[in-house]
Amino acid sequence: MITQAQTDAEILATFEVMAQLRPHLTRDAYVARIRQLMASDGFRLAYVSEDGVARAVAGYRVADMLHCGRFLSVDDLVADERVRSRGHGKALLDWLKAEARREGCGYLELISSVVRQEAHRFYFREGLAVDAFHFRVKL
Repeated sequence: MITQAQTDAEILATFEVMAQLRPHLTRDAYVARIRQLMASDGFRLAYVSEDGVARAVAGYRVADMLHCGRFLSVDDLVADERVRSRGHGKALLDWLKAEARREGCGYLELISSVVRQEAHRFYFREGLAVDAFHFRVKL
């Protein structure tokens, strides 16, 4: 089952899986940080649950830019490492694609660190392609 996290309890239920991707996060500050992103940037959180336990989590937002129009941007996508390869990540990515269509988006985009090679194989297999460089400088 895929749920869009709305309540604090639903948000907190995603912490254990999200922390596998974002280990700098702390349980005590997690809900407040997610709420902050929701209020300031339109951040949304969705998750796949199995037997009442979150198994895959996605943080995403809908945006609009001159170069591509309206798109759904996936900030975070992670399947629980304890149950990987059981289809939870694929189910969530398929749901995100459908959500992008429901939102009138022409694209779904996802930024992934260059070191996440296993994730990249999954993204390629699911029809995502590399079409740009993402440049960054620490300030």
